Amino acid sequence: MKVTYYGHSCFAVETGGRTLLFDPFITPNELAKGIDLNRLAADYILVSHGHFDHIADTVALATRTGATVISNYEITVWLGRQGVQRTHPLNHGGAARFDFGRVKYTPAVHSSSLPDGSYGGNPGGFLVETPQGAFYYAGDTALTYDLKLIGEQTRLRFAVLPIGDNFTMGVDDAIKAAEFLRCDEILGVHYNTFPPIRIDTADAVRRFKAAHKNLHLLLPGESHNF
Repeated sequence: MKVTYYGHSCFAVETGGRTLLFDPFITPNELAKGIDLNRLAADYILVSHGHFDHIADTVALATRTGATVISNYEITVWLGRQGVQRTHPLNHGGAARFDFGRVKYTPAVHSSSLPDGSYGGNPGGFLVETPQGAFYYAGDTALTYDLKLIGEQTRLRFAVLPIGDNFTMGVDDAIKAAEFLRCDEILGVHYNTFPPIRIDTADAVRRFKAAHKNLHLLLPGESHNF
């Protein structure tokens, strides 16, 4: 699977001839200033929760591309009020099938409100199963023992985990999360965008390596095949 990182927690996965774009936060992100939003493709947009740094470009992208937005019920209703025409609501533990595979909405220990202050429902992550393999995006979360269930039930090609600390799990907890998930290939997200989540990236890679895990830290616009 080809994964392209667009900064913060935004990334795209190409699988089964479809492009899945996660948590679009590009135009307000100084670190992603080299990314042209008008050139991004998306067949599906998956939004983990309502915070601005995960949903900022969703309406613009969904309107231009006609992508279906997959998120929790409250977020899909809110997006509909913003003019987004194609949405699919999920809630914790629920799953649905699409033309690329199956998506399950998983719990995240965090908070969620929408940019206008309205209720954003419960934050979550996504377990995506496709004929090319499965991967997991944790969204913004603390370390939780629930991650162990995913590792016991699903063989993952890679996992996408926040590592910036302060608002989410940090490096040490992300390593433990990778152990719970039984996954050795980790894409790190939600770091270095703002002062509270700046980290020593070289040290983070070393610490993952010491735990026999590969931490991939991509530059905005950079791709990796998992």
